[in-house]
Amino acid sequence: MPVVLSQRALNRATLARQMLLERRKATVTQAIEKLAGLQAQAPNPPYIGLWSRLEGFRREQLTEALKKRRVVRMSTMRATLHLMAASDALAWRPLLEPVHQRGLAGEHARALEGIDRAAVVKAGWALLREGALTGSELGQALAARWKDRQPASLAALIRNSVPLVHLPPAGNWNSHQSAQLQPIGQWLGESAAGAAAATQDDLLLRYLAAFGPATLADAGAWSGLTGWKAVAERLRPQLRTFTGEQGQELFDLPRAPRPGPDAFAPPRLVAEWDNLLLSHADRSRVMSEAHRSRVFTVNGIVRGTVLLDGIVAGTWKIERAKNAATVVLEPFARWSQPDRLGVQEEAMRLLAFAAAGEGERHDVRVL
Repeated sequence: MPVVLSQRALNRATLARQMLLERRKATVTQAIEKLAGLQAQAPNPPYIGLWSRLEGFRREQLTEALKKRRVVRMSTMRATLHLMAASDALAWRPLLEPVHQRGLAGEHARALEGIDRAAVVKAGWALLREGALTGSELGQALAARWKDRQPASLAALIRNSVPLVHLPPAGNWNSHQSAQLQPIGQWLGESAAGAAAATQDDLLLRYLAAFGPATLADAGAWSGLTGWKAVAERLRPQLRTFTGEQGQELFDLPRAPRPGPDAFAPPRLVAEWDNLLLSHADRSRVMSEAHRSRVFTVNGIVRGTVLLDGIVAGTWKIERAKNAATVVLEPFARWSQPDRLGVQEEAMRLLAFAAAGEGERHDVRVL
């Protein structure tokens, strides 16, 4: 009979695998591999995500990994931007093609109705072989041939049909310029030759290593893919199963870390759009549904969050003024004095990492 895992046990297992129980010693590439990618809608959150997980992490380490092409920024899971180890990006992106094709539904589907999509994609490949282009440049170049079509939808067709890397310095700390795009095979050159596509079986094993124990619905929410039931049945002999508090079947790797529910979880400041909040269909292991609207905004922002005892207990942001940077903390309920002090100390460490301007004054304000 499967062992029942409490929500608190699920919380500790997930935090351990996400390197949020204790900071680890690892290279940037090793960490991103272990995390199964790192959400990267904006440039700075992945840096903060690594700071919250790695011992002694410095911003230049990630910048260098992107420059040296060990890590790439591109659309992968859920057709959203991630930082990926180059080898994972090559292996996983073909498997995620159906997710990207679904990204062409709605407005783009209407705008592309009746067009020869294969011809547009072929033309897009040809343009990008001549040199990297921004999405806007790509759309305008295609619209010169397909004059009755919207440039944005033509560019979207290429972005969702061709595995495109955002070339540095796009994705670097504080870089907000439009990304130049290039097919991953061109960007990685010889290292891309002969790369084999991953299977969905491979993907489930990597997902569980990073986020388990988890349901098949969780795997679908993380990846955007369907068909997980057949995958789990094939892999069942090599997996371990548990039951959650609500009776749900949970899958996991037999030797994956599952600390006891009483394992200490220190205060953590988790980055905007962090994997921790975006990789399960049921987020209750880390956040109460009652607080969802205070973290997930109507315009698609996922705020930076404060973890206390492993659970989202508030939000944070950095405000800047002349020669000053302040972490503003917004608790969801009154924090105990020890918790408050622990979060404030972590906030000051964040400022030392993220706002290290000469002569800059650092402060923490609790609302």
